[in-house]
Parts: sequence; C-alpha cells; structure tokens
Amino acid sequence: MSVALVTGSGGLIGSEAVRHFAGLGLDVVGIDNDMRRYFFGEDGSTSWSLERLSRDLGAAYTHCAVDIRDRDGLEQVFKKYGSDIAVVIHSAAQPSHDWAAKEPYTDFDVNAGGTLNMLENTRRHAIDAPFIHCSTNKVYGDRPNSLPLIELETRYELPEDHRWYQGITEDMSIDNSLHSIFGASKVAADVMVQEYGRYFDMKTASFRGGTLTGPGHSAAELHGFLAYLMRCVMEGRTYNLFGYKGKMVRDAIHSRDVLTAFEAFFRAPRSAEVYNLGGGRHSNTSHIEAFRIAEEITGREAKINYVEQNRTGDHQWYVSSMARFEEQYPEWKITYDVPMILREIYEANVDKWVPQA
Repeated sequence: MSVALVTGSGGLIGSEAVRHFAGLGLDVVGIDNDMRRYFFGEDGSTSWSLERLSRDLGAAYTHCAVDIRDRDGLEQVFKKYGSDIAVVIHSAAQPSHDWAAKEPYTDFDVNAGGTLNMLENTRRHAIDAPFIHCSTNKVYGDRPNSLPLIELETRYELPEDHRWYQGITEDMSIDNSLHSIFGASKVAADVMVQEYGRYFDMKTASFRGGTLTGPGHSAAELHGFLAYLMRCVMEGRTYNLFGYKGKMVRDAIHSRDVLTAFEAFFRAPRSAEVYNLGGGRHSNTSHIEAFRIAEEITGREAKINYVEQNRTGDHQWYVSSMARFEEQYPEWKITYDVPMILREIYEANVDKWVPQA
C-alpha cells in the first residue's frame, strides 16, 4: 500500500491533492478538522468539500478529523500508516493577514507549530516520504512594494528592463520587511521545512504560492481572492476593495497546475528546496481587470465598495517567477490563465451562487 497523506484535505489545494494522488493509484489519508469554519464562518467551511471527497472516492479516501496542533493525534495517524506513506502534502494553514492579527497565538500554533508537528512525525515514521509544503509569497513581507512600479490605466507594472519583470525569483530577501503576523508564522514554517531537509537529509520543498485558486475554493472575504470576487458578482454581494486604486496585481495559478507541479517533485524529489509558485506572466491580473472579466462572464455588474486604506501586508504588485522550478522540472507546464480560471469558477458554482433576494 502506498499512501498520500494530505493535510487541509477539504481545502482548495488539499482537495485537489486528494483527487490527484488518488488518480495516480495511491490510497489517500486526509487530515482536516474544518478549522476554516472557525476562521471564516460558514462561507469558509470545507464540510461540503469533505463530503464530496468521501462520496466520489469511496474507499480510496480515508478521513481523519485531527487538528494539526494535536501532536498525539497526529502521531497515531503516522504510526498507523508508517513507511507506507509515500508522500506528505501539507496544505493546512491559517491563511489570512487580518485574521492572524486577531488571534496571533492560534495563527502561530497552526502555521508554525502545526508544520513542525508534521515534519517531526514524517521524520520519525516516514522519513523517505517527500514532504511538500504550501508556503506563501508573504514570506517576502512587503519587500515587493519597494519595487519601482509604474501606474497604468488598469494596473501597476514593472518596467520591462527590470530584473524581476518576468517574475520575482527566490533570491528576494525575506529579511527587514513587514510581513504581517500571518507572514511571520509562515516564514517560521517555511524555514523549518528547509531545515528538516538540510539537517535530517529529508526530501522537502516549500512552494511559495501566489494566488492559488480554482473552483474548489471555499470563498470568503478574508481569503480566496478570485473565487470570492466571482462569488460577489454572481450573488450581487458588495466587494470591499482595499486600496491601491484596485490596480494591485496578483498572479493566479489553478489548483490543477499546482498539483502537477507537486507530482513532478514527488516523482523526482530534492532536499531543502524553495520554489515560487504562481501564474507568472502567463496568468496575472489586477482587481480592476478581474472584475471586468467576471462581469463579461456573468453578464452582471459588480458592486464595489472602495476603501482607501490598503490592508497591512498586501502586495501592490506580485508576479512569480517559476524559472527555478521549470529549470529543474522542464516537463511541467502551466495550462490555465485568469479568464479560464474565472470561467471555471463560474460554471462550477452557477447553481449555488445565485443572486440574493
């Protein structure tokens, strides 16, 4: 028996990982206690996703409602499957700047402590299993905001002759910048994943994600940019747009493209790797541009409440360079762009996200 162990299995990346590795013929064990409901309320709950996984995959999926802060509970799962664990995909996290500032202890215990718990259990019980960690571009703090941006009609942009015009690379410093409480807890997790790779010679990778998205997102205001934007337009909700004139730029990568990258690493793992992960120049958008695409797809006008003050820690412009990953895994290719992503989110939710009375 070969087992893929997936944390946050009801979330966007976790649920995609469950389906992807089950499709490769592995038995999948998911760990998820729906903390996302605690973080973001009913909008953020992953219960619908977990029910669908169990229904669709049957015996290929085993669910464990364990909190990743629960060391004893995690150890029981790892002891049960032991060396049968062929890969660990760690996607469970508290993902919001604003929420982290409300409960710093919880944020750090989940993001940093939970990651350490997963790493140590992998070392003790499945040391040969590649450990794939969902990190974040927020480990770079607000350093991207020091770039010499140019204001265009619908977006901010870098000059074409800038070294990072094609995307920010992994050599951007993570030091001496404002990270937000969330960003700091993710830095701790990211560095610990690297350390277990170097110190214990484990196969580990931190994937520093930009906007990871797709129809599997439980879209909530505090997390899930493109899915939440589309939900607002479809339901007639008012979208609160924070700062930068709506011209802040994000690169977006579909969860399926994320998982093909994870599979590539799983098949040829390396130690203590760090990769930026995003849509790059192929798939990026400003908020203004995303609203226009959503309006065109839905035939509905977006309701926007513009708030002058940007949120602490938000990036004004962020486009990932995946050159490092593509050099090491040249067969991997991105397949989705922003219009394709938004249309798929729309089609997946057209019967669920209906205009509110």
